[in-house]
Amino acid sequence: MSKLRIGLMGAGNISGVMAKTVKGMKDVSLYAIASRNQEKAEAFAKKYGVKKAYGSYEEMLRDKKVDLVYIATPHSEHYDNAMMCIRHKKPVLCEKAFTANAKQAREVLAYAEREKVFIAEAIWTRYMPMVGMIKEALSQGLIGRPRLLTANLSYSLEHIERLYEPSLAAGSLLDLGIYPINFASIFFGTKIEKVSSFCTYTETGVDKQETITIQYKDGKVASLTASQCCIGDRKGIIQGTDGYMVIENINNYERFTVYNGEHKRILHRKAPKQITGYEYEVEACIRALKNGALECPEMPHAETIRIMEFMDERRKDWGVVYPFEKEE
Repeated sequence: MSKLRIGLMGAGNISGVMAKTVKGMKDVSLYAIASRNQEKAEAFAKKYGVKKAYGSYEEMLRDKKVDLVYIATPHSEHYDNAMMCIRHKKPVLCEKAFTANAKQAREVLAYAEREKVFIAEAIWTRYMPMVGMIKEALSQGLIGRPRLLTANLSYSLEHIERLYEPSLAAGSLLDLGIYPINFASIFFGTKIEKVSSFCTYTETGVDKQETITIQYKDGKVASLTASQCCIGDRKGIIQGTDGYMVIENINNYERFTVYNGEHKRILHRKAPKQITGYEYEVEACIRALKNGALECPEMPHAETIRIMEFMDERRKDWGVVYPFEKEE
């Protein structure tokens, strides 16, 4: 395969990060940007050196030179945007949360399978090399048998309007809570016995901050927290029978440290040098496309659906319903 030409859907900050990433990669070219506003698309193209600027998503998707579409629009738009890409036979890398709910995710993935179109969820922490490094350290038995996991991701984001707008599938869970949930899934697995949780609410009725406790069938426990109204330590801690591991920044792994039973440091590893961290999910897409695969092994479709179902269940418990869901 020649250099993969990527088209960006949405001209916001996240697309800006992806643009910077692609500019630093060898096997990908920053080919196109699409916005619903031509002027905004052209301004983005000028800023980041994008070859083509389109004032509509459909127009970009009709461009035969686009090899992969990166969807970086609000959660509420992912379903329609992904379905549009699939109709045009365009491979897709769609930002997390993959869709607003599991029903939408199942429909998108079923359509992609029928049409034989590649699609993957851009939950970037799933693709990072640190995942393998952490798993290797755990497999060596340095902390004994892992029994308890804690993970937090909190930012003070009260100035971000979209996080408070129910029609945009707002709230802390889909934007921030998804990271601790994925962290627990990666390192503690999916065999869940029961879950308890609660949240506090914004004035608009979406979740503002939450705590989730998971009990696994083998007795392990995970305690997860997320908030969009305060600053947290972003740490993940895995505690075992003989020691514990502290992972710095579960939103973009920076380093991890292993301590023994006497709280003495016995291992310290830093993340490999990276452009932004987004490059790993793009590289995974390239590998999958070269192999003719329809999904990435780092984040299989079944896991995308399972995580969406897990978040649906939490929102159901909390009574958080998006306006468009009431119409379904």
